[in-house]
Amino acid sequence: MNKKQIVVAVAVLAVMGYLYSLPVKGIKPSQTHDTAPAAAKMAARPASNVNVTVETVSAPAKAAIGSQLTVKIEGLENQLKKASSDAEKLSLNKQLAAAWDDVDQPAPAAFYYTAVAKSNNSFDAWLTAGNRYNDAFKISQDTALTPAYISGAVEAFTNALKLKPQSLDAKTGLGVADVNGGASPMQGIALLREVVAQDPENVNANLNLGLFSMKSGQFDKAIERFKTVIAKKPDFESYFYLAETYKQLGRKPEAIAAYEKCKQMMPNPVFGQRIDQYIKELKNN
Repeated sequence: MNKKQIVVAVAVLAVMGYLYSLPVKGIKPSQTHDTAPAAAKMAARPASNVNVTVETVSAPAKAAIGSQLTVKIEGLENQLKKASSDAEKLSLNKQLAAAWDDVDQPAPAAFYYTAVAKSNNSFDAWLTAGNRYNDAFKISQDTALTPAYISGAVEAFTNALKLKPQSLDAKTGLGVADVNGGASPMQGIALLREVVAQDPENVNANLNLGLFSMKSGQFDKAIERFKTVIAKKPDFESYFYLAETYKQLGRKPEAIAAYEKCKQMMPNPVFGQRIDQYIKELKNN
């Protein structure tokens, strides 16, 4: 699975999770400002005493993909347990990371990319590990696991920046991890702003700044961020969050138009039905 497919898969899961976390009837602006998806919430998270390992996150991932797809992965796991040389272990960790990517499971993939990075200390491995940790956080519903994803992301992006201090991708990833629960939300926002100061059209930084603006109730700022993303890389995720932001401001025609674009760009029947329900509610209120 290539990078673009992985990003899309995570975006689908995140948007669908957000979509089904709300009632069908649209939320009115006067009701709440807490409109960001779970991944964008900046509230303090409870400390976890769980020793989160690759086995911890692999078990639910295997249940999600089913026994048929699990066979290949378990075969590689068994080979890794028996591997004796560092070269063999590195090769198997790479294969396991790729195998988990192929089935859209970023949490176990993150652990295997971390193992690869610790072995060869390459920028690409650390960056990919950090991205997968952030992806896992974005779609996770288990708050016992999210502290491990945050700490893993911070470690990975910090190591990536040691190798390439000017990398905007690594700075963006670290900024997202910090806002999610790393060093501090404001430090993370500062990093993301540093990225857009150097690259005003940076898609990932603007998307996340838009999400964090939604969380803090700064909907006008969120709209501008999402518009910047759409101008550079229009996709269903950015249109969906733009629609949600317009809805919170009571701008119904704009919200409906953005929902329609979102629906067109992700032709999933179940997703489309849910979007139709939101549009209907907006038109009837």
